[in-house]
Amino acid sequence: MQYDNALIEKKLRRWEKYLNEYRLPAWEDIPDLGLYMEQVLVLLTEYLDYLPPELKGEQFITAASINNYVRNRYMPKPIKKKYYRVHIAYLIMICSLKQSLTIATLSQTIPVDIPEKRVREIYTAYTERHRIAAEYFVQQARIIASPILHHEEIRTFASVDDTSDLISTYAILSGLSGLLAEKLILLNGVSDSAAQSGTSEAEKED
Repeated sequence: MQYDNALIEKKLRRWEKYLNEYRLPAWEDIPDLGLYMEQVLVLLTEYLDYLPPELKGEQFITAASINNYVRNRYMPKPIKKKYYRVHIAYLIMICSLKQSLTIATLSQTIPVDIPEKRVREIYTAYTERHRIAAEYFVQQARIIASPILHHEEIRTFASVDDTSDLISTYAILSGLSGLLAEKLILLNGVSDSAAQSGTSEAEKED
């Protein structure tokens, strides 16, 4: 497939600027008034505005998916069908992480039966990590897409001249990053001896 590199350059620069300015809402900025499902869906679409439009439609987040998260105890139950700050914080983290982690694995990193104070701590730390990771991502994107963006001075061996190669590179990086995150989550609680035993068995099979 042939891509218009001039158009791609324009889109990349626009997204770079947007990501550099984008922030997930602070805990205090999330409404704690008790929102109904439809209001929550609108709010999440607004909060996660950095996602491509194609991912913010019906497939991005639905009432059915939220009900599923509640039913499977991935987040707390609503109170009399209303969602408060703590519920929305869970949904922000779930929706922004489910692009790379399975929901079942993700739930291990965000426990449900914890005090609201602890949820606030986890959410606040997550929003800061999200900001830092986004800034790092932008820096790396500038390097990998440096020929397309005309930043020849920062070209490296990983830089690409073609949009198709840029797509392949980030698809591969996304897959590898997701696998690493999943592996680290699954290793939680595994003792060193068990981990070494597993490695030894794998080496024997090789």
